[in-house]
Amino acid sequence: MCGIAGFIHPQTADLEKACREMGNALLHRGPDDGGFWVEREIGLGLAHRRLAIVDLSAAGHQPMRSHSGRYEIVFNGEIYNHLELRNQLDQASAATPSWRGHSDTETLLEAIEAYGLQLALQRCVGMFALAIWDRQRRVLTLARDRLGEKPLYYGRCGRAFLFGSELKALQAHEAFEAQVDTDSLALFLRHCYVPEPFSIFRGIRRLPAGTTVEVDRYGQPSKPVAFWQAGQVISQANQFTGSDSEAVEALDRVLSRAVGLQMVADVPLGAFLSGGVDSSLIVALMQKQSARKVHTFTIGFSEPKFDESGYARAVARHLGTEHTELIVTPKQAMEVIPRLSSIYDEPFADSSQIPTFLVSQLARKHVTVALSGDGGDELFGGYNRYAWAKKLWGAAGLQRPLRRLTARVVRTLSADDWGRLFGYAGHLLPRRWQASHMGQKLYKLADLMDCSRDQLYLSLVSHWPEPEKIVNGATEPATPLRELMAESSSRSFEECMMYWDLLTYLPNDILVKVDRAAMAVSLETRVPMLDHRVVEFAWSLPLNMRVRAGRGKWLLREVLGRYVPPALTERPKIGFGIPIDSWLRGPLQPWAEDLLDESRLRREGFFNAGAIREKWLAHTRGRQNWGYWLWDVLMFQAWWQEQQASTGKSAARALPLAAVVRS
Repeated sequence: MCGIAGFIHPQTADLEKACREMGNALLHRGPDDGGFWVEREIGLGLAHRRLAIVDLSAAGHQPMRSHSGRYEIVFNGEIYNHLELRNQLDQASAATPSWRGHSDTETLLEAIEAYGLQLALQRCVGMFALAIWDRQRRVLTLARDRLGEKPLYYGRCGRAFLFGSELKALQAHEAFEAQVDTDSLALFLRHCYVPEPFSIFRGIRRLPAGTTVEVDRYGQPSKPVAFWQAGQVISQANQFTGSDSEAVEALDRVLSRAVGLQMVADVPLGAFLSGGVDSSLIVALMQKQSARKVHTFTIGFSEPKFDESGYARAVARHLGTEHTELIVTPKQAMEVIPRLSSIYDEPFADSSQIPTFLVSQLARKHVTVALSGDGGDELFGGYNRYAWAKKLWGAAGLQRPLRRLTARVVRTLSADDWGRLFGYAGHLLPRRWQASHMGQKLYKLADLMDCSRDQLYLSLVSHWPEPEKIVNGATEPATPLRELMAESSSRSFEECMMYWDLLTYLPNDILVKVDRAAMAVSLETRVPMLDHRVVEFAWSLPLNMRVRAGRGKWLLREVLGRYVPPALTERPKIGFGIPIDSWLRGPLQPWAEDLLDESRLRREGFFNAGAIREKWLAHTRGRQNWGYWLWDVLMFQAWWQEQQASTGKSAARALPLAAVVRS
């Protein structure tokens, strides 16, 4: 895992200094080594920061040149099947290549030399973001992995073309100049993240997952070209026709293979363990293939409503892992908040970012690589909203007056009142009605009793439903989600939601959250569920092998049952959350009041100050729970405050980089 950055800009005053500053802005992503390379003739610079995982020797140093001298690469990520690729290259060559070391970067370079970039990437199993300069064609190509595990931003600032793993690397270049994109800010308020291909800055884009983009010697990028398309893969998948037991065996086999490949490292390795289905299964398959105890990590909270550490502890005990847990106090969790703007680099408001950072920080004290169970919900129908939406969509068959009456009855109480009612009666209710934030969810569902299928999904994944009324001068742009929903589909509503989540929510929220939190402490994370062969297998399954009897992840549960008794993992889904609503009424209120001061909001000019203040006062006075909506605004305000306080350049401490200057 590493950080990459670079530019094409002949007017850069000092190419080496520019590379050094961009690289140092990503020091947290690669504290072990750094380097840069420049092509003076066109003003090209490539910078790299290295977190050494495979081949810790100098043979893994980057930027790296191919054996023929044609290509120069900076690479972030892992190619899990690189030894298999290396063997294929050896067998196909009349003369065995003279390998410098055993890094996956070197293997990738020679695969590109042998097959061309597109075919080489299609042969790779891994996660990556890369930039490669072709000396023969005089073209720079950027590429990003199939599901978007690794980030890559790019764009033009004046006459300069800039790219990097994080926005702070672009901001470190002298030519960076970009304004906040209020249209992107509207998208952020809707989703609690800025969706690709947009960024918070006008003119700076995120390379879509599974694509490449070519940049000519003058810094002009082409349109992204896909080397892997989830929609195409899913539509062309051979449907699984085996029995239930055959499906269990097949998933065990394909997921075990993915886990085994991702356990290869030359540094200590472990796993996050929440005690839920996904992480428990990943850890079980790791322990099955390991000769030593797998190191697992969990954080818990002193608030019982948000604490899952006991479940994780029980699973760890059963599997025999070396388990480390930390019970976090509210004070410890809130101490992370001032760091969030720097960690996430642009506004990001999934509040589970806080526990994700804390568990990453805990793991990094013991290991350099951690596997996670992310992806299981999107692939196997695990989110509560899938079941809720199906039931609500079924209720759409009711007569419209009855739907309106139902919504009116719900609104006779506030969301908080409903939440308290469910809390008092929780022990009397079926388990499916014992999910967290029930009052808030019920209140939201009241607004969805009269809408189309697409509107229903969009409402379920939206925070601010009409962000154009909140962000001054904004026009909410079309996103890939809107385009996906516009496509005709014969699939069920549940499958459509899983597909939309896979291509939007997963790469824009879940993977961003984990990547930034982990890399802030120089921890590499790996996601076996997102091995593209696991993804392809999951989508070959009929829906009833993923969702059965109203419960998601049926097949994952069946495989997990081979290793862990169901009693240890079967419970209502809680989620990796924190009590934002009560914190904003308590210890965080002074901090939030300063950021949401009405005169400040009016002076800065981004938001409709009256609308924000109305919700803030309603929340602090206990009339309604607007905690998650306000958290969106607060995360932007905190980010903007940091932007204003900085010079716009990298504040990273300058460290020496090994420089290789060639012309």
